[in-house]
Amino acid sequence: MMQETIGELLAKRAKQLPQHEALVYPDRGIRYTYSEFDQLCRKAARGLMALDIDKGEHLAIWATNVPEWVTLQFATGKMGAVLVTVNTNYRAAELEYLLKQSESRTLVLIEDYRGNSYIDTIYEICPELHSCEPGKLSSKRLPLLKNVVVLSEKRYNGAYSWSDILEIADQVTEEQLDARTAELTADEVINMQYTSGTTGFPKGVMLTHSNLTNNAFHIAGCMELTKDDRLCIPVPFFHCFGCVIGTMACVTVGATMVPVQEFDPETVLATVEKEKCTALHGVPTMFIAELNHPNFQNYDLTTLRTGVMAGSNCPVEVMKAVMNKMHMEEITICYGQTESSPVITQTRTNDPVELRVETVGRALPDVEVKIVEPGTSKELPPNTQGELCTRGYHVMKGYYNNPDATEEAIDEEGWLHTGDLAVMDETGYIRVTGRLKDMIIRGGENIYPREIEEFLYTHPKILDAQVIGVPDEKYGEELMAWIILKEGETASSDEIKAYFRDKISRHKIPKHIMFTKEYPMTASGKIQKFKLREQSMSLLK
Repeated sequence: MMQETIGELLAKRAKQLPQHEALVYPDRGIRYTYSEFDQLCRKAARGLMALDIDKGEHLAIWATNVPEWVTLQFATGKMGAVLVTVNTNYRAAELEYLLKQSESRTLVLIEDYRGNSYIDTIYEICPELHSCEPGKLSSKRLPLLKNVVVLSEKRYNGAYSWSDILEIADQVTEEQLDARTAELTADEVINMQYTSGTTGFPKGVMLTHSNLTNNAFHIAGCMELTKDDRLCIPVPFFHCFGCVIGTMACVTVGATMVPVQEFDPETVLATVEKEKCTALHGVPTMFIAELNHPNFQNYDLTTLRTGVMAGSNCPVEVMKAVMNKMHMEEITICYGQTESSPVITQTRTNDPVELRVETVGRALPDVEVKIVEPGTSKELPPNTQGELCTRGYHVMKGYYNNPDATEEAIDEEGWLHTGDLAVMDETGYIRVTGRLKDMIIRGGENIYPREIEEFLYTHPKILDAQVIGVPDEKYGEELMAWIILKEGETASSDEIKAYFRDKISRHKIPKHIMFTKEYPMTASGKIQKFKLREQSMSLLK
C-alpha cells in the first residue's frame, strides 16, 4: 500500500524522472517535464496558501480538461485543500446546490463551455461579485464563498485571474509549503466528487489521498502502464475516469499525460497519431464516435496498445473493433463507481478476448468483492446473480454532510453496497448484469436490459441501443428499446422485431421501438436512463 500523499507522489516522480515528459498539450505547445510540472504545482500551491486557503478547506473547480485543472489537482495535493470537482454540464441551480452543499470557499472556473457562459452563471448566483474586491466576496446565497478565480487573462469584476495566483505565490516560502505538505496524511480527504445524479440529488463523495493513489497504481498495473507509455485522456477530469484512471494512474508510474481539452473524435485520433500515444481512455460512445468518424482511416494508430473502456456497458462488437481496428489488443475494461475511487474490478492485458468482452474482470489487488442477496448481507455461491459489494482501501470516507446516505451505502463491516447486479464465477471474474433499479419485471419475469442491448448490438444497422422498462396495464412493465442507427441506415420497428424472432425469448422482445439520434447523457458519458424513461412516458401517453 502506498502511504504517500498526492503531493509527495508527484515530488517523488520528479526526483526519479526529472527530464521525462509529464504533461503534454500539443495544441497549446505545452510540454512539461516531471521536474517542471512539480515546480509549477508547488508554485500554484503557494499561491493558494497566499489566498489564506487552509488545509481541509474546499476549493471547487468548474472547467474542462484545461492544463490548470491538472495543476490544481496536484497543487491541492501538496497544500491540503480539498478539490471539489464540478460537472461541466451544470447550470445555475446545480452549481449553486453543489457550492452550498460542499461548503466551498473558493471557485475556479473557465469562461464558458458549449454555449454555457460560466461567467454569467456565477454573476447570476453571486451578483455581489460585480462590486467586490477579489477575495472579499460576501454573497447572500453563498455566504461561505470568498474567492473566485477565472482561468483567463481577461479581467472580471470581483475575481482573480490564474496569473494572479501564480504572482502572489512569492508571499509564501518554499519552506512554508514543505511544512504544510508534511502536515498532510494519506488518510485525509483531498478530493470530493459529486455523483452524476442519475437519480436524486448529487452526493459529495469524500476521497482520500490513499483512496486515489492506491487505486490509480493498481489500475496502471492492470494496464501494464510504465514510464514509457503516453496516455491520451479525452475523458473529463471532473470525473474519476479522467483524474484517477487518467492523470493519477500516469503519475503513479511516471507515464506521460496527453489530455484532450474537450472531446472531439477527430482531435483524439489526431492527438494519438501526433504524440505516438500508446494508451487511450474512453467510454463506449467515444470509441464508437472515433471508429465511425469518416476520416478514421487517415490516422496512424499503430502505436496504441492499451487503455481503459469504462463508464457504461461495453458492447462486444465495439470492443472487438477497438482491439482490431485501433490496435488496442491489450485494452482493459474497468468497473466501479465514484464511491470506490473508482475501480473495483478490471480485466488484465493478457486475459483471453472472451473474458475481456464478457466480463468486467476481477478484483484489483487488495480489494475484496462478494455477491450478496439483494437487501441482505448473505453471500451467494458462484454463478448466482445478486448485488455486488466491495471492501478495501478504495472505499470512500463517506458522503459529505450526509451520514444517513453513508450508512445506507456502507454497512457496519465496511462493505460498500454498489446497487449493481452481478454474477461472479469460480475464478473471481464478474459479469455486471444490471442495476437493481434497472431490472424490468414483466409479468413476473425478471428481465435485465443489458442482455437485450447486447443482442441489439449484433444487428448490422444498429450503432447503439438502450433498453428501459415502461408501465404496461397487462404485464406491469414492458420493454422499450431506443436505437441509434449507423450513418446512412434506415430501419423500421417491425424489421427490428423480426430480427429478434426465434433468437431470443418472446417476452424479451421490446414491445416499443424508438429511433433517436442521441441519448440524454451525463458529462461523464453515462446514459441517463431515467431521462429516457421520462421521454418514453410522455410519448406513450
